[in-house]
Amino acid sequence: MQVRVGTAGRMMASAALAAVVLTGCSDTAEPDAKVPPTTSAGAPAGADAAHAERGGSIGAAGSACELPVTFDIAARWEAEAIDAAGAEVAVDELKDGGSDDPDSLDEELAAEIADSLLRQGPVVAACEVDAKPAGNIGFLRVFTGEPGDDDARTVLEAFVTAEESDEVSIGEQEYRTFRSGDLTGVEVSYLRTSEILEETKRQHALAVTTAGGPVVLHLGGLDDEEHEAMLPAFELAKRTLRTS
Repeated sequence: MQVRVGTAGRMMASAALAAVVLTGCSDTAEPDAKVPPTTSAGAPAGADAAHAERGGSIGAAGSACELPVTFDIAARWEAEAIDAAGAEVAVDELKDGGSDDPDSLDEELAAEIADSLLRQGPVVAACEVDAKPAGNIGFLRVFTGEPGDDDARTVLEAFVTAEESDEVSIGEQEYRTFRSGDLTGVEVSYLRTSEILEETKRQHALAVTTAGGPVVLHLGGLDDEEHEAMLPAFELAKRTLRTS
């Protein structure tokens, strides 16, 4: 039987994510040498958007998020590492909370939601960059995976497909290849429709593969207006993307 997530379940999930999924310094990225931009193959996601002002760089050792890649983040956006291992333990504890508790169903639903946000297809959440300090509502999230034979297109398609469920549908997927420094990757724009929330929102994501494993960057947003306003930050990250 398909169980719908009620208000209590969504509140539990939000609390669980806020309390146990996100850890780290929550500081702005440290400024470093500016990485020269490169051109992308195909029309970029933010072709008509203004360039974002650079605020710093993440990915290198000692930065807010240590990743297989480095890239610039927009001014006033704040990066925070995600303790995936700790979060998975917390999710398992929620799942094993016990059926005698009248709130156990909500806990199980919260755990399922938290798990789905933590892991998407072949990759796991590693970092999120918050746009709120810059005046927007949304995140640029970074996911990483284990090294393997899949190319960037395969990883990205699996990432997008993993969002689909009985309540969520994906449409209008447009894939294109891009180059940035020593990396060749694939980006996609698509529409995500939630039956539960009764809304359709534009999403952007990109994937590259490195010796340390695949990396996916995803940009969502509260709504399409917020998403459009944040696209320059996504473009900044894409054109400054380099291996660590």
